[in-house]
Amino acid sequence: MIGILGGMGTQAGLDFCSKLAKLNRGKSDQNYPIFLLYNKSNIPDRKQNLKKYSKVLKSLVAGCKFLQKNKCKFISIPCNTAHYWYEDLKEIIKIPILNMPKIVYASASKNCRKGSKIGLLATDTTIKTGIYKKYFNRKYDLITPQQKLQIKSVNKSIKLVKMGKTKEAEKAIKPAVNYLMKKNCKKIILGCTELPIAIFAYKSFRRAKLSKIFMDPNLILAEASLRKYR
Repeated sequence: MIGILGGMGTQAGLDFCSKLAKLNRGKSDQNYPIFLLYNKSNIPDRKQNLKKYSKVLKSLVAGCKFLQKNKCKFISIPCNTAHYWYEDLKEIIKIPILNMPKIVYASASKNCRKGSKIGLLATDTTIKTGIYKKYFNRKYDLITPQQKLQIKSVNKSIKLVKMGKTKEAEKAIKPAVNYLMKKNCKKIILGCTELPIAIFAYKSFRRAKLSKIFMDPNLILAEASLRKYR
C-alpha cells in the first residue's frame, strides 16, 4: 500500500491522488493501486516555521509514523518544500520515503542536455533551502524569477490555488512563465504542488502528461510511486 502524507496543501494532495488514478485509467477496479492518504493539514506552515525546524519535523514524523503503523510499504509526500526535512525524516522512519526533487532530477537527466537552462517556479522557502539546487546544479543552470516577479506572480498564484481560485491563479503565473521562457529555459519545474493546478487549471491530464516544457513533480512522483508499488 502506498502511504501519502498530504495536507501541504490539501488541493495538492488530492491532485496527487487524482494523478495516481488517472495513470491507471481504463483498468479494472482491482488493478488500481491501494493507497492511504493522510491529509495532515495541521502540519505547521513550512515558510512560517523554517527557523523552528524541529517543530515541523515533529509533525512530519507523526504523519509518517501514522502511515508506517497502518502497513504502508513506502511514503510519498506531494509537497516540495517538505523535502527540506527529508534527510532527518529518512533517518527516523523505518519504511522508504520517496525523494521528490531527486526523482524530478532523474527525469530531467533523461530529457535535457548537460548545461541546459532549467527554470524553477516554487515557494520562497523551496528556493531558499536549495532542495532542487543541490541536485540540478550538478549539471544544469537552474533559473528562478526575479524577486519582484516571485512575489507578484509565483507567490500570488500559489495563494490563489489554496483559496480555490484556479482561473485567477492560471492568469497570475503567466508573467513568471514568460520570464523563464525568455531566458531560454528548456524545461520549467513546477516546484510547488499548487502550481500544476494553476498552469493546467484542471483542463486536461493528457495536456499535463504530454507537456514539452513543464515538469510536474506531482505527476513525476505519482509515476515513480506506481513503479515502486508494482
